[in-house]
Amino acid sequence: MLESFQKVKDILAPIIDNIPEDLLFDISRCKYLYSQIQKMDIEDRQFLNKTVEDLLYYMEELDASDIDMGSHGSKGFIWYRVQGKKRPEEQFGKLTYDETDLLIMNLLEEKQAKQFFNDRSLDFSFILERSGGQQRRLRATVYMDLNHVALNMRMVPAKIRPLSSYRFHKNIINSFSLKRTKRGLILVTGITGAGKSTTLDAIVDYNNKISNSHITIIADPIERVHNSQRAIVRHREVGSDVLSFREGAVQALRQDPDIIVIGEMRDPETIMTTLELTDSGHKVFSTLHTSSAIETIDRIIDEVPDEAKDQVKARLADVLEVIVSQKLIKGTDGKLILAKEVLYMNSAVSAAIKNENTHEIYAILRQGSKHGMHTLEQDLKRLYRANKISFEDAISNANMKKEFKDIVKYSL
Repeated sequence: MLESFQKVKDILAPIIDNIPEDLLFDISRCKYLYSQIQKMDIEDRQFLNKTVEDLLYYMEELDASDIDMGSHGSKGFIWYRVQGKKRPEEQFGKLTYDETDLLIMNLLEEKQAKQFFNDRSLDFSFILERSGGQQRRLRATVYMDLNHVALNMRMVPAKIRPLSSYRFHKNIINSFSLKRTKRGLILVTGITGAGKSTTLDAIVDYNNKISNSHITIIADPIERVHNSQRAIVRHREVGSDVLSFREGAVQALRQDPDIIVIGEMRDPETIMTTLELTDSGHKVFSTLHTSSAIETIDRIIDEVPDEAKDQVKARLADVLEVIVSQKLIKGTDGKLILAKEVLYMNSAVSAAIKNENTHEIYAILRQGSKHGMHTLEQDLKRLYRANKISFEDAISNANMKKEFKDIVKYSL
């Protein structure tokens, strides 16, 4: 790898040495560098791509979830996240900002580069070819950091985690299943890196194996490709297969779907579209960047204009089936372990949403074990009592720290 980095420096030196002195450190510099990339010999461009691929093969060896490089924040190093902890691989040496600018932008097709220059950020899928014709998919994000280019790539797990390993109550499994319920909204929430996509993939895979149906996945980007089993599974990537989440959703209604997966409810338009899909009688799965069931409900309502709030509350109370809010926590064995909060829709939750009493939902969660519900704090207690996580890690990840301390102290 060290020899590769030296060759990268040698290949890029003529471009960097001839950057005009009056060229500012902004997006115009990135455009200039990309124009020089396109003039490079194809063999040199291929070597630059191979260097990135070698970094990704090493990422597999480390069993790392993420790789980061480029710009001021990386300090010239390649960084990996292993078991939740991010660290630089100083053994590879350092690359300059211009070198990583060029190395990263060399990955972009011309259409992608134009979008990046316009938006200052770009999400896309990257496919890593492996021996035997197999592939690994990564979710990539290129973005600006202090006028230089930065990159994050997240490795999609090689295998789909079986839904049975999540220990969900039968009511929750039934809500996930198209065979049991033909409509309803299922949300998987959590911060970045909480394993939302992994859980969503497990739910899709479960339905793919048990129901003769049509599943349409609309995502930006597509992370995992599901092979059709009992279901026919369509994958539509925003930006390449379809222009937006909303257009993908509208088009999906004309394509005879049973399940529609919206990769992320990231803005008011996508939230409204997702609710409309579910209200039309479809089963819809999606994700949201929130850390609890109550925050999820409040966030959906707060995201829409005031004049639409009453309509959204009524619709959400009618279509919502399950919210799974999760976190990945360092276990006592050094590996990451999943902790989750599970909300199952019943009449009490529905009334709390309609009447703007979402603060009452925590008590419903805490007392809803017979329906398959529990708070994050109850799950943290379970993991702590089983010696799977430490008390310190449990308390630091609890949303309601006093509640967690009380249930550990006063409950069996």
